[in-house]
Amino acid sequence: MERLDQTINSYLDVWLGPRDPRVKGWLLLENYTPTFIFSALYLLIVWLGPKYMRNKQPFSCRGILVVYNLGLTLLSLYMFYELVTGVWEGGYNFYCQDTHSGGEADMKIIRVLWWYYFSKLIEFMDTFFFILRKNNHQITVLHVYHHATMLNIWWFVMNWVPCGHSYFGATLNSFIHVLMYSYYGLSAVPAMRPYLWWKKYITQGQLIQFVLTIFQTSCGVVWPCAFPQGWLYFQIFYMISLIILFTNFYIQALPVGFRSERTLWGSKQFEHNRLFARAGNSSGDNPDGL
Repeated sequence: MERLDQTINSYLDVWLGPRDPRVKGWLLLENYTPTFIFSALYLLIVWLGPKYMRNKQPFSCRGILVVYNLGLTLLSLYMFYELVTGVWEGGYNFYCQDTHSGGEADMKIIRVLWWYYFSKLIEFMDTFFFILRKNNHQITVLHVYHHATMLNIWWFVMNWVPCGHSYFGATLNSFIHVLMYSYYGLSAVPAMRPYLWWKKYITQGQLIQFVLTIFQTSCGVVWPCAFPQGWLYFQIFYMISLIILFTNFYIQALPVGFRSERTLWGSKQFEHNRLFARAGNSSGDNPDGL
């Protein structure tokens, strides 16, 4: 395994250049192999899990869902707060920010973004709860694509561009996850469901998140700084892929007759409950978590 790690690291160093020394030796960042293995195991469970559960009764998981989702709510709130304060303390530029001009604030953001990377591993549990509850219709292409890619993408981000312009997407996503996972956790308690008024805004917020991230990333292309341009182009293309998949999922959630008569954006009669029922997260009544 050590020889394999050395070979992979040498290829990556040639391809992407020297790594950021500030994360040297950090948990899970030294070698790519653990992240790749976790992702491969995730995909294997996605494939085999529903087959294993086919003739078994679904698990309720209600109690653990409350703890899991509210735990992720608190983690997301912590990351959002630390990123916002770190950006403020470092005097970050919205249009383009390099990775070595924020001083101690850069290290604060790097530490928080490591937790953001690690949270993508924790979020594999979203899918595992679907499998245990036999909510297989919720394991969509969008859901698996997003979960499987984010952990890998952020391993590379943390090793080469762990601060600077990388902060923006993670900040927005952490805020969306505060809304999303708080809804998931509370909706697992039936008595709370009538009071969860922000349910219908989660999907809209996810789409806005993608668009704003593309805009802010594009600013770094138009008004460049010392932040590597290749990472910006990759971010733009990845966000576009999510918008395409998410929009397709959004359209497919519309009733067939309704879809043929009305546009996606123009109708006030869009059936939010149908969308959330089809694309739900771990509570069984929620949109796809991104």
